[in-house]
Amino acid sequence: MMMGELWQQTGSLMATIVFVYTVFEKFFPPNLRDRVQSYTHKLTSHFYPYIQITFPEFTGERLKRSDAYTCIQTYLSANSSHTAKRLKAEVVRDSQKPLVLSMDDNEEITDEFNGVKVWWAASKTSTNSQPFSFSYYPPPDAKRYYKLTFHKSHRDLITLSYIHYVLQEGKEIASKNRQLKLYTNNPSSGWYGYKSTKWSHVIFEHPASFETLAMEEKKKEEIIKDLEKFKGGKEYYAKIGKAWKRGYLLYGPPGTGKSTMIAAMANFMNYDLYDLELTAVKDNTELRKLLIETPSKSIIVIEDIDCSLDLTGQRKKKKEKEEDEDQKDPMKRAQEEENKGSKVTLSGLLNFIDGIWSACGGERIIIFTTNFIDKLDPALIRRGRMDKHIELSYCGFEAFKVLAKNYLDVESHGLFGKIGKFLEEVNMTPADVAENLMPKSVDEGVEDCLLNLIKALEIAKEEEAAKKAQEEARKKEEEDEKEVKDKEVKNNEKASEDVKENGFNCGNGE
Repeated sequence: MMMGELWQQTGSLMATIVFVYTVFEKFFPPNLRDRVQSYTHKLTSHFYPYIQITFPEFTGERLKRSDAYTCIQTYLSANSSHTAKRLKAEVVRDSQKPLVLSMDDNEEITDEFNGVKVWWAASKTSTNSQPFSFSYYPPPDAKRYYKLTFHKSHRDLITLSYIHYVLQEGKEIASKNRQLKLYTNNPSSGWYGYKSTKWSHVIFEHPASFETLAMEEKKKEEIIKDLEKFKGGKEYYAKIGKAWKRGYLLYGPPGTGKSTMIAAMANFMNYDLYDLELTAVKDNTELRKLLIETPSKSIIVIEDIDCSLDLTGQRKKKKEKEEDEDQKDPMKRAQEEENKGSKVTLSGLLNFIDGIWSACGGERIIIFTTNFIDKLDPALIRRGRMDKHIELSYCGFEAFKVLAKNYLDVESHGLFGKIGKFLEEVNMTPADVAENLMPKSVDEGVEDCLLNLIKALEIAKEEEAAKKAQEEARKKEEEDEKEVKDKEVKNNEKASEDVKENGFNCGNGE
């Protein structure tokens, strides 16, 4: 009987509270309601020993999604959401984990930092005018936020250390889970077109790594250490007063692995790749805009820089000649003005690499590749712009052993010695070596592939010898021709002197 009376009293109390709250929200003026709520909050704060911090999903005038909210969501999903009883699943694009589980709305979980317990709650606030609702879930137009609760005695620890830790961990987890992307710049749309973004991308799935890269081990370790130093060098670059970026120049004959090196660097650093096609860039202004749209932790690549644009004085003369011709025909000039190529200059490219605008964003790597380093302007590749020059040359014995391990899963063989001697005498690129090592059928074994490589090296050696003999014969022929011409010149000079001398003597005799 007493239990029944208790339930009746509880029900009456709840009904009274709901009625009073509804009357208060509906009939009291907003100013009075705010004042009452303010006094109520001050009164309860004296007895409530906990502090609450909210992190809204959208902030700012344009309601941009909060980076802090995203980092907290990632951190809680990876570290604490396994204790939640209600979870929600989201499909995340461009991530190695496409299905992400996080705690549902109105769910609370506990986290611990340096022995201090904190509570995280995922909540929503309604934005409609409905004063009260018995529904458990908030309406669809509600604003989502995370609420952090902790004891007031730990204020300094939480605000100065824990929140920073959560944000950094969230960034690191998101960076590890994200799928790398390969970007390319969209061609200029001219005066009549418009593109919402200057870059388009695909998922980057190149499997290259430094372990599978055909290169001398010592040189490979040197590059890895340089990349690691750059990645952790934020404070160092700030200390010396330089923008947090680094330039790499990869040069060498075709087929020596320059593109593979770039892919290995991107996978090692976990950076997105931005493949910049200079011929599709309208002018220096657009080049600068492309730079601004590349975020931190990115690698900007210009392959075959010597072929991308003619940045010499000849280009300027050609342009001036075309302008002189177009002056005769205004219609032709207007048509070619619409269809003309890039106006990017050497000065614009230099400013792109290490000008004032190059410092925006930070933590960028800029890579140039070329087959002919001598064709490049010295100002373009000097230290400070291209900080590290990496020569990728023909295949050596150490690089061959890496390829043999990759393609044949073998680390030693009786034919290795013979192949090593050939590689000292013959210039063959890693791409050609790899092609000869690759089995052409299921019947070919390790020895067959190695013999195929030896045969290819023998042929290459014979071709080099024949080419060298032809070159020597050509040089000898040129020397012989020069010697004959020199003799003819000397004979002509002697004959001319004889004629002058004989003519002079005849004149005296008369």
